[in-house]
Amino acid sequence: MKSLINHNTEIDLSRHPCFNHEIKGKFGRIHLPVAPKCNMKCNYCDRKHDCVNESRPGVTSSVLSPKQAVDYMEKVLEKEPRITVAGIAGPGDAFATPEETLETLFLLRRKFPGIILCLASNGLNIGPYIPELAEIGVSHVTITVNSVDPEIGKNIYAWIRDGKVVFRGLQGAEMLLKRQQKAITKLKERGIVVKVNTIVIPGINDHHITDIAKTMNKLGVDLLNCMAMFPNAGTPFGSIPQPDKAMMARIRDMAERYLPQMRHCTRCRADAVGLLDNDKSHEFMGCLSACSNSSPTGETGKKYVAVATREGILVNQHLGEAEKFQIWGGNEDGYQLLEERTAPKRGGGVQRWHQLCRILHDCKAILVSGIGETPREILYKSGIKPVEMNGFIEAGLKALDIGKDMGVFRVRHNSCGQRSCSRGGSGCM
Repeated sequence: MKSLINHNTEIDLSRHPCFNHEIKGKFGRIHLPVAPKCNMKCNYCDRKHDCVNESRPGVTSSVLSPKQAVDYMEKVLEKEPRITVAGIAGPGDAFATPEETLETLFLLRRKFPGIILCLASNGLNIGPYIPELAEIGVSHVTITVNSVDPEIGKNIYAWIRDGKVVFRGLQGAEMLLKRQQKAITKLKERGIVVKVNTIVIPGINDHHITDIAKTMNKLGVDLLNCMAMFPNAGTPFGSIPQPDKAMMARIRDMAERYLPQMRHCTRCRADAVGLLDNDKSHEFMGCLSACSNSSPTGETGKKYVAVATREGILVNQHLGEAEKFQIWGGNEDGYQLLEERTAPKRGGGVQRWHQLCRILHDCKAILVSGIGETPREILYKSGIKPVEMNGFIEAGLKALDIGKDMGVFRVRHNSCGQRSCSRGGSGCM
């Protein structure tokens, strides 16, 4: 099978300005605002999606779809070739909407194989996606850890949402800490560089930073970034004064006994672009807005058709039972089999179908003998038309190409005898 990601491209990981202060004036970063939602409410946070006059995390002038983000990245690189890092840092949490985050990273890696990919998260929901992050080639991840004692954490978070269940107080803080520590361990097992951001909140956790540094050191964290809380009016912590430089210097000096400290953080916006000490987000604001108003799917670039087949002649496999897909393309000489791509493993729930969309990202349609409603809907939203049919592959391709009614190929019975896939994503049941 032809690989979707070129892992042979050499990437200079030292060119990440947040993790290497010596090059912060030579190489820059871009934050792509594709994650507008959040799965928790911090008592210091106020996310604003359209605030041009503030420069802090959680703020962006526009939100992009994954394909819009790639278009924007291309335009920025034309004017600012010193960008070496593409990151996702909000304006919400990257894994409150994991599919948008993963699709963005996947498309970036294909389009810009030499770019450093990174992201920031609260760590609540990143765990299940770490293997895929490693496969895509995400090399740097930042996790925000504000306490390693749930009794302190319960005062920092108003609520934490896990799926459709909302947790508050001690129970939520305990769950978050457990998820964060497990995620950091899994990230390090995959060889991913981990930075921890800790928001220093006077009277809440300022006395606790050394304990955080000790615990993160044991987990193998590479860098600690102690960030002074920015008081946001109208939030529960809005009246707490911002830590001054002297307090931050003392805290960093104590924490440095356990972990290297990031002392050059500029508290970037979710749409930051440029060098750390020469941000150009305002300069590119018009470009960002234009990209956010373009087609969110970019379907015009899709030109292939995926086929579920047992022997390579007939369309005769249900989507859920296919272990691989043939990829067909057409030209003046007719239709040609180009390659085969391996299907995602069974048992991944709806995540399996989103992963399939990334595998078939350049396909305009997929020919199958049967498909369930859940994957059908997900494929449609990704710009891939599911077509149920029985018959010869080339006859189906020709009918699809000329816009012929596919009813003549209509399936009478699925190969498995059922009308839909299991919602668990495990294939025909």
